[in-house]
Amino acid sequence: MAGLVTELIGDQAGAWDLDGHIPREIVRELGRAGVLCAQAPAAHGGLGLSNVDAGELTAHVGALCSSTRSLMTSQGMAAWTVERFGDDAQRAEYLGRLTAGETAGVAFSEPGAGSDLSGMATRIETEGDSVVVTGQKVWVTGAAYADLLVVFGRVGEGAGAVLVPTDAPGVTVTRVPDPLGCRAAGHADVLLDGVRLPADHVLAGAGLPLEWLVTSALTYGRLSVAWGCVGILRGCLAETTRHARTRQQFGRPLADHQLVARHLAELHVAERAATALCAEAARGRDAGGPEHVSAAVTAKHFAAGAAVRGAASAVQVLASAGARDGHPVARAHRDAKLMEIIEGSTEIGQLLLADHALAVWS
Repeated sequence: MAGLVTELIGDQAGAWDLDGHIPREIVRELGRAGVLCAQAPAAHGGLGLSNVDAGELTAHVGALCSSTRSLMTSQGMAAWTVERFGDDAQRAEYLGRLTAGETAGVAFSEPGAGSDLSGMATRIETEGDSVVVTGQKVWVTGAAYADLLVVFGRVGEGAGAVLVPTDAPGVTVTRVPDPLGCRAAGHADVLLDGVRLPADHVLAGAGLPLEWLVTSALTYGRLSVAWGCVGILRGCLAETTRHARTRQQFGRPLADHQLVARHLAELHVAERAATALCAEAARGRDAGGPEHVSAAVTAKHFAAGAAVRGAASAVQVLASAGARDGHPVARAHRDAKLMEIIEGSTEIGQLLLADHALAVWS
């Protein structure tokens, strides 16, 4: 899979970033190969990778192109939500479609519900043998490419997720213009204007408390983003070490200057530490241990911050060479900042980890 990804992405990530678009045939091929939801069960056409193996694949993609990695996170989260909360018939149909090359996004945030998803206002209402979906979602990663959206909303006094085809009447997908980072990831706002669907489009877990549904899906997303940040750090290490070894200043390579060497050392430590935290969280998730939720938050919190600092260091080392739009470290600098916002902001992560620390250490 890593070899296929390297071949398909090649050196095109910079051009995709500037264009704000990944060619649809590339997205389809990655989907058909199983890369976009690599943990989907083999029984439904997926690769059935463990969290550890899927994490390393995610990091490899993230080192090449964070926009493509964002599609992996989005599609993987969609597939996991169907697997976790769907019934047998829903799993068979929709996981089969996603592993056959169709693409999906997951719609959480709304104009009035970002970090505080309890403010979610989207309604999923049953009318006879149909369901009607009404609401507005913002910043849905991959929505511009998606055939299907997993939309979270209110179901009675609880919450649920409904599978919404993007070509259904009443669905309007509007691409977010000029996002700061992951420019080719197809971020879009989605208007759901009385979208009528068969009732079996609602996943079987409907009616559960919102926190249960959202936390389960976000845990998958947080760990995927954390591995993507490992990829950003690895990409920055490759660029900075190559440049520092070959670029001459004051009669010697940049790497021989101690203040430059410091940046390389800190990048190396950040990548190693982020990898260790991601691997620990992935092993815990594979084992089904009770700590895997907080471990995913820890990994995402540390890796995102490390990616931001590491990308800034990479730009500093490369100087004007890395300050050109489309250059890998310039792209990493923008992409990494988004990682401190998506799947729970840095501040939300800190609050969750503080509660965890109080529960464990006090």
